[in-house]
Amino acid sequence: MGAVVTKSCEAITVHGLTPPHHGEPVFYASLPLDRETPKGQGTSSEAARYRLVSTLWHHRAARGHAPVHNSSAPFPLQVVRGLLGRPHLLAGDCRVSISFSEGGGRVWTALSGDSSWIGIDVAGSDEFQGGYPLHRVFHPEELQHALELAGGEVAEAAALLWSVKEAVVKALGCGFHIVDPRQITVCHSTGEGGHTFPVVLSGKALGRFSPAAGRSLWVRSFPQEKMWLAIARLSQAAAP
Repeated sequence: MGAVVTKSCEAITVHGLTPPHHGEPVFYASLPLDRETPKGQGTSSEAARYRLVSTLWHHRAARGHAPVHNSSAPFPLQVVRGLLGRPHLLAGDCRVSISFSEGGGRVWTALSGDSSWIGIDVAGSDEFQGGYPLHRVFHPEELQHALELAGGEVAEAAALLWSVKEAVVKALGCGFHIVDPRQITVCHSTGEGGHTFPVVLSGKALGRFSPAAGRSLWVRSFPQEKMWLAIARLSQAAAP
């Protein structure tokens, strides 16, 4: 996915990722996860997620991507989930793919600018210390490329790859209890200002999610402090 654009909305910085070939941006933002939540406001995570979703939706609308309704009354924003847990945002008749992740003391939220399926994930290098069974989740060629990008740090390379694969399964609307991590192949990265990875499905992953065949599936990754942020986008249209 292409260049990053940012805009500050209500003290929340909204970022936009432009897809590599075609389509509207994916918008994303984050907030600190405050553990001291006032009584009656639910969990800090829930409050932050709603605030982020609302901000991203209004940012999307300001860019002209939200539908125009005859009524001037605002529609309530609702987060709904499919059978496998994939979240969507409902606003009137509009249904938009969204995704959530938590890490590094922050809540992260992404919202699609069009009909594409998306997934967001953050993974820290501290999750891959010691004897983590890397061979069970990564292909040797994937790990070698990730090591080159991570300066030879094994834990950082593992965090990079895991966040990419986790973002992909979120975009597919499932989890690793359904798709084996090794059935998601992360190809060599392209682009600047971050890393853009083409992703290929194989085996049962491709058979189970055959609608993904022939469609553009990319992940954009950014290094954060002691972790990696990844955003996956699965286009609804066939790849050019």
